Amino acid sequence: MLKRRPSGTERKSREWVKVGIPRFLNVWGTAPFWTAFFQSLGVGKVVFSSETSEEQYRTYGKGRVTMDSCYPVKALAGHIGELLHKDINLLVVPMIYSLPSFLKGYVQDTLSCTRVMMAPENIKAGFLREGDEFAKRGIRYVSPFVPFGEPELLPLYLYRALRSAIEDITMEEVKLAVEEGFKALREFDRKARELSLKIIRWCTTNNRPAVLILARPYHMDPGIGHEIDAEFQLLGYPVLWYNYLPLEDWLLNWLFGKDVEEGRIRHPLDISDVWTSSYSSNTNEIIWGAKFGSRLPWITAVIRLSSYECGMDQPTFTPVQRIVESSGTMFFKFGELDETKPSGSVRIRVETIAYYLQQYSQKIIEAKLKRLPPVPHQLVVY
Repeated sequence: MLKRRPSGTERKSREWVKVGIPRFLNVWGTAPFWTAFFQSLGVGKVVFSSETSEEQYRTYGKGRVTMDSCYPVKALAGHIGELLHKDINLLVVPMIYSLPSFLKGYVQDTLSCTRVMMAPENIKAGFLREGDEFAKRGIRYVSPFVPFGEPELLPLYLYRALRSAIEDITMEEVKLAVEEGFKALREFDRKARELSLKIIRWCTTNNRPAVLILARPYHMDPGIGHEIDAEFQLLGYPVLWYNYLPLEDWLLNWLFGKDVEEGRIRHPLDISDVWTSSYSSNTNEIIWGAKFGSRLPWITAVIRLSSYECGMDQPTFTPVQRIVESSGTMFFKFGELDETKPSGSVRIRVETIAYYLQQYSQKIIEAKLKRLPPVPHQLVVY
């Protein structure tokens, strides 16, 4: 247990607790929660590992992987190994069972991939088999079960996990910290969606095409997604990510209103018309992002990213492609991504896609506009 630093005064601050969190998998979509959560508990600092890289994996994770899995899961070994060399005494590696999702209420569940959820315990084993690497460095390892999809249960699971590591923590403090975490996550989400709407308004006003990325949140990690999105930005194409698309009622009604009126869906966030097995959070949002991208005129190309051996993604490739291409929107896929970045071939593919964007975007924009009501005045910047 991490003891309180000897002091002559009682105080809420726990500045002696130094928390390390791996920048891995679903932490990419929930990091603001964890920062605000631990700050609310008064810890001294919160340290995240660096972005995934081949060097990180070779230096800190080699020989620590105890199972065969996709690279995003195996890369956790490098993140944990790196944090063992930081000034921390509490290593928190959340087992995220379910995720917060803007589709909650319109899908069956918002679960995480099972391999992703179990990664903290599986990779941990690689740091114990030849001796306890955590104990050697005076670091307490905690992997709390995290049901973001059931916020009423979350404080209980976090309290149970942390009370064995932080002396004098109370359930009431954890409840308040969870509230602060969700507040920070909502604020980050709001700002990200505002920026996406700003991009769409720019495209509308200037009649310019944009690219939509359909992937998992951790593909924003340069070491996992290989910065393919950045390659398009360098060529002058605005990039939108599916998980931060704008959700204004007027915009969704413009894009999906006809489908709701004709009874094909019950709400603009409903995906039951194209995907009935709506249990996986990331999958659900990718499917909805495909629907959004197929309708918004200025999204003229959708790029799908997927990692090697991703069993969760496999069943979605064909449905997503059909949804996108049914509207005449161009669809391209970078599949089987792993730790090796083939820079040359990625650049060639990006330049080829850019050629198609240049050749066909205006025709796609015009065709999609004809199928929609007049453009809402909120989209045009005067």
